[in-house]
Amino acid sequence: MRAFILSLLISSPALAQSAWTDAAARETLAAVQAAGAEGLIPADYAPEKLEAALASGDAAAIAAAAEASWMALAKDYAAGRTPESARVGWKSPPPRSDADWLKAKLAAGLESGAPGAALTALLPSHPWYGKLKEGLPAATDPAARARLRANLDRWRWMPRQMGDRYLMANIPSFEVDLWDGGKPVARHKIIVGKTSTPTPQFSAVATAVIINPDWTLPQSIVKESVGSLIRRSPGAARARGYRWTSGPDGQLNVTQLPGANNSLGTLKIEMPNPYAIYFHDTPAKQLFAKPVRAFSHGCMRTQGILGLALRLLEDQPDWTATRIDETAAHNETVRVPLTTQIPVHVAYFTVLPDRNGVLATHPDIYGRDAPVIAALGG
Repeated sequence: MRAFILSLLISSPALAQSAWTDAAARETLAAVQAAGAEGLIPADYAPEKLEAALASGDAAAIAAAAEASWMALAKDYAAGRTPESARVGWKSPPPRSDADWLKAKLAAGLESGAPGAALTALLPSHPWYGKLKEGLPAATDPAARARLRANLDRWRWMPRQMGDRYLMANIPSFEVDLWDGGKPVARHKIIVGKTSTPTPQFSAVATAVIINPDWTLPQSIVKESVGSLIRRSPGAARARGYRWTSGPDGQLNVTQLPGANNSLGTLKIEMPNPYAIYFHDTPAKQLFAKPVRAFSHGCMRTQGILGLALRLLEDQPDWTATRIDETAAHNETVRVPLTTQIPVHVAYFTVLPDRNGVLATHPDIYGRDAPVIAALGG
């Protein structure tokens, strides 16, 4: 039956209008008028055209206006209002929102007589989205309200299925949370990329814990500092664990051996991705005391990473803290695959609930709010 209604919507406007009862159109109008509660602007979804069509009583006009309003709002509920050009640094593809998929959702909503509920079902169900939404009515300061609207839209860019158990790193709060059973169960401070080497936003999957990782240096770091050390004082570079080869064009390819001097510390959480970003330990633990922790070249240095690694290895109880420490003492690289791989989401929210559920504002270290606020308008 759903496929039949969908085929009518796509192929036969005259028959499609029969699916739009007066009640369904008015429910859609009410949903559009309520879009402000999600941080959107109802006027962007042509409520006046739908009101005029309903006032006219013309079935064809009602169907056309209702479908246009429903589809426009559905697209923004499903994947966000902000155009991708303004989602600076956000590398994850947006959630699905193509026209055929949305029309199928609309067809199901019309069949059940609940097109408004079909719209609501497209929104994020994450509890932190709900907390931001709750805070919107009390945001009387224009700047605070604009920031909330921007962060609500960012949630609409996020995957709808984040995983039963997952890691979510938030760059502006310099923290990563382990979520399990719909709530955060562990939180760790992180150090993120500098403004010149920002940490991108993307989703990946953690696949292993690496004990005593070696480090293949990005060319940006070689050119910035390590290359000059190698040329100026190769003995000092070797003492720090660097090993290198030189290509035909003179480019240095540098690796740092495992050990006390290694910039990745003793642990790394492997999460294959095109950006060579991962969580890792660090010898520079004093930096975790800083309130603003943007010091890295993009990767996320993680405080208490041993505790996080043990949580990821909970279903492998033979990997205890003692065994990991003993393994690390040998300076040999050991890869421990995760029996259960875990999704990882690296995000950028400048407003999120704190541990007590109170909304907290975080520094917009990369200047990412302004383009989103401008794109949302209002």
